[in-house]
Amino acid sequence: MNASLKHRSPLTGGLVLAVVSALLGPVGPGHADDGRKSDNSTDQSAHLTLGAADLPESRTVTSLAPGVTLTKIKRGGADTSLFWTAEVAIPSDSPDPDAPTSALSSKDSAQRTADKLKAAGVDARVEHVQSPQLADAGGDLGYRVRAGQFAAQADGAGVVAKIKAAGFASSVIYTGWDGDADTSPKTRGPWNLDVITIDPGKYQGQLAASFGADLEKRETTSQLASEAHALAGVNGGFFVFDPKAGAEGDPAGVGVYGGKTLSEPVADRPALVIDGKKNASSIQRLTWDGKISSSSGDVPLDGIDRVPGLIRNCGGANDLPTSGPLQDVTCTNSNELVTFTSDFGPSTPAGPGLEVMVDSHDTVTSVAETRGAAVPQGGHTIQATGTEVARLRALAPVGAKLKIDAGLLGQDGKTMHPNKATSVVNGGPLLVKDGSEDVTARHDGMVHPDDGNSFYYGWVHKRNPRTFAGTDAQGRTMLVTADGRSTASLGLSLKEEADVAMSLGMVQAMNLDGGGSTTTVAEGKVQNSPSGGSERAIGDALLVLPARKDDQ
Repeated sequence: MNASLKHRSPLTGGLVLAVVSALLGPVGPGHADDGRKSDNSTDQSAHLTLGAADLPESRTVTSLAPGVTLTKIKRGGADTSLFWTAEVAIPSDSPDPDAPTSALSSKDSAQRTADKLKAAGVDARVEHVQSPQLADAGGDLGYRVRAGQFAAQADGAGVVAKIKAAGFASSVIYTGWDGDADTSPKTRGPWNLDVITIDPGKYQGQLAASFGADLEKRETTSQLASEAHALAGVNGGFFVFDPKAGAEGDPAGVGVYGGKTLSEPVADRPALVIDGKKNASSIQRLTWDGKISSSSGDVPLDGIDRVPGLIRNCGGANDLPTSGPLQDVTCTNSNELVTFTSDFGPSTPAGPGLEVMVDSHDTVTSVAETRGAAVPQGGHTIQATGTEVARLRALAPVGAKLKIDAGLLGQDGKTMHPNKATSVVNGGPLLVKDGSEDVTARHDGMVHPDDGNSFYYGWVHKRNPRTFAGTDAQGRTMLVTADGRSTASLGLSLKEEADVAMSLGMVQAMNLDGGGSTTTVAEGKVQNSPSGGSERAIGDALLVLPARKDDQ
């Protein structure tokens, strides 16, 4: 467990304050936690901006501690216009037989696929997909091919079998998960959301991020909350899920915990920066300025506490295939310098290269001609691969003094100076900036070049479980989850996520890791319904920690 999270004492009890219909007025993040309505102006609307405007909505507000509330929002209900249908993977127009299929294609290609399916006895249809316009993406995505309308998912099995017999891949999906520009504003739901609100003027505890025992070990949100005796929490940033993409559980983007920088940023993606002393949050685009210094000069440091050569979500200066961010892609770099702390795990990644041991006094104690070792307590190791091996050997002979700087730069270009109460969690894209929607999907790597918009279609356009965070005009931090991938709760597209953030009163907001990771924990239990049927083990979590006894 992080040192900054030890010796926390739990607070008990929770008071349900109100259950009302949105038709009777707003209750939730914009209201006081003593059961009385607040006169602040952050929640003037009576409902979320989500789906049809006339939907019923209820909110249940629970006080977890003075200054901390959990608001459960239920919006909409059964929508008879929604159904299950078979969606077809459209073959590429490329002559290469190994070219990947795509969910979307050109009109001509989609029509050819539909015609072949019709000849095989499948009543296929072609649909034009228009996506809501975001700050730097959206609009016309292409065409998809679907077949059938089913009351239940299992009812589509026969049609899928016919489609596969005709030589095409297919799966049964629910039309309620579509984020189409023409149908989204008319959808009648249902949706289930959880909102944790922390008022820095009233709460005496601390908002902080935690990764648990070590970076490369994944734990569930409820495990992390229990270990820290947290009142509440949500899952945090993106992380390495597949061991082939790096160290499983390692943040895939910037990570600062207890004031220690343990993961470098992905380019300049947005990050949630928390000042735990004030319980104040902000969203900043941080960049990396790591370096190693000795008497013979400075050299750039590529990363910290991750497998050299594997960069999840890309974003490094010399990464291949791109130096920009690219969501859910693992870039490579065969020539890297990466430093490790004891927070990484029992041993650093093994493999060819060079590894230098640095003690707590910044002195090189040994140099190994291969990688993989335990990190000295209070010290570091530095690993080199490829052309960086010779550079590190020259820079760090035994006895040399090394300064290792895991530097972060703020948006103003100035060096960030974390303290023990600083936490930073990665994410993206940005959702809201200065009180206006500003969804920067392309800038933050959610648009994949040359894939026919298929990644964008599934990740941005479609409704999914989402976790996001931000602040309102009064400086309160909100941690929000929306269940999805079910008929009981449809999830949110990124555009809807930004709409919800705005209607909750957020003046700045950003997306965090979602999908199967989306989890809210409060009062010692999971409050939402994770889409995988049970909690996913994750990389880090945002936790509402109780005040220390000696602080009260």
